Order: sequence, then structure tokens, then C-alpha cells
Amino acid sequence: MARYLNSVVGVLLGGESAEREVSLLSGNAVLNALLVRGYNAVAIDPADADFEARLATVDVAFIALHGPGGEDGAMQAVLETKGLPYTGSRVSASATAMDKLATKQVWLDCDLPTPPFVELGGVEQIDGLTLQYPMFVKPATEGSSIGMARVCNATELADAYRAAVPFNGHVLVEQGVQGAEFTVAILNGLALAPIRLETDHVFYDYDAKYIANDTRYICPCGLSTEKEHELRRLCERAFAAIHCEGWGRVDVMQDDTGNFFLLEVNTVPGMTSHSLVPMAARAEGMSFEDLVEAILEEAR
Repeated sequence: MARYLNSVVGVLLGGESAEREVSLLSGNAVLNALLVRGYNAVAIDPADADFEARLATVDVAFIALHGPGGEDGAMQAVLETKGLPYTGSRVSASATAMDKLATKQVWLDCDLPTPPFVELGGVEQIDGLTLQYPMFVKPATEGSSIGMARVCNATELADAYRAAVPFNGHVLVEQGVQGAEFTVAILNGLALAPIRLETDHVFYDYDAKYIANDTRYICPCGLSTEKEHELRRLCERAFAAIHCEGWGRVDVMQDDTGNFFLLEVNTVPGMTSHSLVPMAARAEGMSFEDLVEAILEEAR
């Protein structure tokens, strides 16, 4: 019997980050799946004034909050102080994964491949960069490609830095990798079917992720059996290196010579109609409801 079938499940959604709208979509999809499976599930938005009172009425939390405040360890710490089981990674792993700079440093320490990068502290440092164009500019602690830009010259880099810095003050500049992009969902320590991403946009940006209908999700991903096995094992190692648990997603680039490079980890990936973890689960024979239930039942 499912452990939490007779419990009150609070689906945490919305919040106050820049990813609020995506989180509302994800959370409501999760809520509906739990209701279909017979769980006593309720939606709880941390942005509401009665959040604390409503949280006191639940037995377990399914975190569907994206971005700062929900994916960075802060909400996980709140739930731990209240003794509530919750889905996904613990406080420390969540905080590390949310910070792209910290994540990449852990991977370097573990000899895992990731593109060269620097933290850019101001436009006056641009002339001293040793990276080659094209580069990617990213706020260090945002997701969903919010504030992210691909740049091909110093003027574009300066503009992208100014656009990214208001999000949190820390801006990552990463060497661009020319080649195929993959995403690999992780469920309870094991990699699901990799998905190759193709878009006519300059890169896989917010619009390509959540709005456009012409983004191509290719699964089976087209890799040879040996290369797919290599990619799955790499993503499992990358996830474990940060001590992530439960579920998540690892994003990867492959260069023209076939080498893989880790980009980032998402500890609370999207669960919308355009989202990638449900696609990977379907390729493994799991329905959306199966996936949601599997995530919930590992809550600790």
C-alpha cells in the first residue's frame, strides 16, 4: 500500500520567484495527478498570507516550487524544522544545485566534465576573459533559462551581463559548446531515457521551453547504445556528486567530437505539458500519475 495514500499531501506551488507562473502550472499538474490516484491533496502557495496555517494541516509536502525560495534549500529547511517529510533533495544539496557556480565547482573537484566558466563581476572585466565566443551568460541562481543569453561579442556580453545581474548579483559566463543538447531525468538514483533537444531558436530559451510548439524532443535520442549508456552513467554521477536525492534533471551538451559536458542540475524540474521529466518517464513506460506517485512515495 502507498505510504501516503491516507495522508494529507500539500502540493507547494507558486511562490514568489521569477518562475512563479511555471511553478503554478507544474503544481496544478501534480495536484491533479495525485487526486486522480486517490490522494487527499491540497494546493498551498507560500506567497499566500495563510501559508503557515495551511502548512500545519498537512502530513507531507510535494515541492513543485521552482527557483529561489523553493528550489534552493530555503523551503526544505522550513519543512525540516516542522518535521514534515518532503520530496526531493535535502537542504544542502538543493542549495548547491541551485547555484550553478557551486555546482560546477563540485563537478570539477570530482573530475566530471563541464564547460570552462568564470563568474563575471562587472563589465570592466570583459576584456580580460580568456573564454572564446560564443559564450552563455546566466544568473547563477535562476532556472528556466530566465535571464540567460548567448553572446558572440563584447557588446552583447556587456548587455547580457547588465540584464542578468539584477536577478541575484552573481553572473556566470560559460564557454559555449557547439553540438547536440540532451537532458536526462533522474528518478531515485537512476537515469531515465535521455532526450535530445532541438529548437530553431538561438538556444533552448524560456520561450522554447514553455511556449513554442516547434521545439523538438527526440526520444530515443539517437545516440549509439554505448554513448547513451555513457550519458546515463555520467548524469547519475553528476547528480550523486552534489548529494541530490529523489528526482531531478541533468542538462548536458555534446560537442562535435562526441564528448559530453555537464551544464546544470535541476532538483525541482518542470512538470508542465512541455516538461522533460514526464517525457522521459513516458519513454520508460510510466504515466504522469505513475511518476508523481513514485516521487511522492520517496518523500522523507
